[in-house]
Amino acid sequence: MKLHLLFIGNKFIYNKSLKDYIIRRVETKTDFINQITFYEENDNTLFLYLQSVIDSVEKLIIITTKQNFSTVGKLISTITKDHQIVKEGMLIPSNSSIYEKGSYLLEYEKCFINVLYADEMNKLPDILIENLSTMAEVHIFDEDIESVNILLMPLSQTYDVVLNISIVVDGWLKVNISSKKYGNLSKFVNSAKQLLDTKLIATNNIIAYIINRLSHNEKKITFAESCTGGLLTYYFTKENGASKILDGSLITYSNELKENWLAVDESVLKEKGAVSFDCVKHMSDGALNVSNADYALSVSGIAGDGGGTDDKPVGTVFIGVRTQDKHDEEHLVFNGDRNYVQHQSALYAIKKLLLIDKKIFF
Repeated sequence: MKLHLLFIGNKFIYNKSLKDYIIRRVETKTDFINQITFYEENDNTLFLYLQSVIDSVEKLIIITTKQNFSTVGKLISTITKDHQIVKEGMLIPSNSSIYEKGSYLLEYEKCFINVLYADEMNKLPDILIENLSTMAEVHIFDEDIESVNILLMPLSQTYDVVLNISIVVDGWLKVNISSKKYGNLSKFVNSAKQLLDTKLIATNNIIAYIINRLSHNEKKITFAESCTGGLLTYYFTKENGASKILDGSLITYSNELKENWLAVDESVLKEKGAVSFDCVKHMSDGALNVSNADYALSVSGIAGDGGGTDDKPVGTVFIGVRTQDKHDEEHLVFNGDRNYVQHQSALYAIKKLLLIDKKIFF
């Protein structure tokens, strides 16, 4: 079912952290967001736009300010030929089927409408639109899209599900699965797991999954980051439970700190450079030694937009992964701007972590 997210209020246009928080909350509670629209409070075209959206989508979530909450309710009441009443101290349309503080849900013709108010430094009220279609996500490693399609398409037809496959990084595919009316999502995932065995992980949050697996096995991880500047660490610390598996990590941007904090040999930095196999091996070794963790990931490269050479162009990244008894380093060249190179580097490092210890993660 198509979902439209509509923000009404100037603060949602200009306050990025508030907007991002709300979008994250909506994404965790609903299906894929098909469209996001922003409207200023005093835009006199809002009524006509609301009317057209309600006529064209199946699910509509409207985020507005507390100040404009009742005004939006009045517009919706006019469109739905309703009137407003007071419930739970709120002025809301009378045909609202579910309502809680700061949020109400109503159904008009073929559209479910959930209106919420949100303001800075406040928790978003409950999202009342339920996930009306079943969805799941699996991650597949060391396979290409063509092979996965050949393997999974017959299963998708058998269990009446729809697949959308995307590339996270080279060697890592994400498959979003949606169930049709009579589809059987769980049987599809179980059958896919039997086919792909140690190449498939079923989860809609891969970092939370890693945290859970490490915690369950009483393992810890650490990071030594250069060009990613702490992005790997952020990927993990933004999830609940990170403190169980991560005591800390090191961001060593300069050669001096690589040498002093991670014990990277001066000769390596002079002869091979900070962007090299040897450097990331020493970085992960040093991070493992200083932290007493079970796994270490290291990243060093040239994220751009400048700084590249003929031998090491912009996008050149070396990534290392280390356990107590194994290590693996890899040379990559990523394309894109600085931020995209950083994110690809962090994700590729996560992929290498999963593959170096399949017994734990698969």
